[in-house]
Amino acid sequence: MIRPLRRLGLRARLLALGVLGLALGFALGGALLLGALGWTLQRSADAEALRTADAVALLTAEDALPDPLPVAGGQLRVQVVDAQSRIRAASIDADRLVPMLGPDELRPGQRQRLVVDGQRVGLSGPVRVVTVPAGTPAEPRTVLVAKSLSDVRHSLHVVRNLLLVGFPLLVAGLAVVAWRVVGATLRPVEELRSGAAEITGRAGAERLPVPAGQDEIHRLAVTLNDMLDRLAASRDRQRAFVADAAHELRSPLTNMRTELEVARRLGDGTDWPAVADDLLADTERLSRLVDDLLLLARLDEDDARPARPAAVGPVELGELLRAVAARYPSPPVRLAVPAGAWWTEGDPGELRRVLVNLVENAIRHASAEVRLAVAGPEGGYHLVTVTDDGPGVPAADRERVFARFTRLDDARARDAGGAGLGLAIVRELVRRAGGTVELADATPGAAAPGLRATVRLPALAEPDAE
Repeated sequence: MIRPLRRLGLRARLLALGVLGLALGFALGGALLLGALGWTLQRSADAEALRTADAVALLTAEDALPDPLPVAGGQLRVQVVDAQSRIRAASIDADRLVPMLGPDELRPGQRQRLVVDGQRVGLSGPVRVVTVPAGTPAEPRTVLVAKSLSDVRHSLHVVRNLLLVGFPLLVAGLAVVAWRVVGATLRPVEELRSGAAEITGRAGAERLPVPAGQDEIHRLAVTLNDMLDRLAASRDRQRAFVADAAHELRSPLTNMRTELEVARRLGDGTDWPAVADDLLADTERLSRLVDDLLLLARLDEDDARPARPAAVGPVELGELLRAVAARYPSPPVRLAVPAGAWWTEGDPGELRRVLVNLVENAIRHASAEVRLAVAGPEGGYHLVTVTDDGPGVPAADRERVFARFTRLDDARARDAGGAGLGLAIVRELVRRAGGTVELADATPGAAAPGLRATVRLPALAEPDAE
């Protein structure tokens, strides 16, 4: 049943399932209706027969039976029999020689309800016979009342025919209405499909049509448009990233090619040690750029994974700061690490890369010194600061410098400055460690306010104390 439905369209499947459920519901409802109607009519016939039997039993007890017995309507037959099944009184249409029930069917002294063939009492179809005890203990008698069930059968037959004719027509009408309603409901889905088929990934805003109704399809269209916006933004970032990466890679390659071409033209007059030094510098710069690009690509890929990196563990910030400061003897890097242990959680290599990038950036712009310090905890975080006495960064640019391939005007010299990836890497790595990074003036109001980079990392109790 289910497999053939899979070959149909959604509209046809919904209609088939709906009509099937409707037909089953109507069939069950019709059966219940017929059963309830038959039960009600049967109870009504029994009640009428019992009322007549009780009235005759009362006359029998008073020894005031008329002859013939009075009955209402031509569908009732009444007999009064004694203990020997002899008829003592009967209605005008009842048999006065043969009782309605034989001795094997009759139980004196008990109320009975039986259905017998109507030929016994001169009626067509089945007949309901009720018995009521009457008389006195000395002369026990039984009142028998027969009620024809032809009216009950006729009523049930009429209702059944009406249901057999009306229900299919009703199901057919509802199927037509459902077909149109389902079609109107699915029309926005078809519009979404057509809109999605027209999207080619070309530049520009590409959005799906949003239905006017505030329903599930409207919310689906809004969600899909949000997804398209995110994909478009991601595509734009990737294009910008590729373009910037290509531009940055072209610069050292162009320098290396130019130096080699000049050296080949000069021939024996080439200062090969100087050329080698220049080529080595460009090669190192190219290597750093490639490493940074690979790191950012790995970070972007890891963002899609719910699990944290396997290398996450406790890190002592004081030891990490001392190891980083020892790498930069000039200009002097002043270290301020209070006594005690400063534990956080993260990847040691990534946290070292954060400090190295911040220190190298500070050294590049510092006038005399760079200060590296740790403090806290403050609000559950350790504060690691890298401060220089350089020109600082304007407040309007402090968020922009964390974007990839961003360099301010005073640091655009490609030989002296970096590729604009250092702070972008810092923000990504700090975010992975569960912290934040922000920039501020080291000395507000000064001519050279300097720059203070503050890294907030989650404070962690000493591992031995856990």
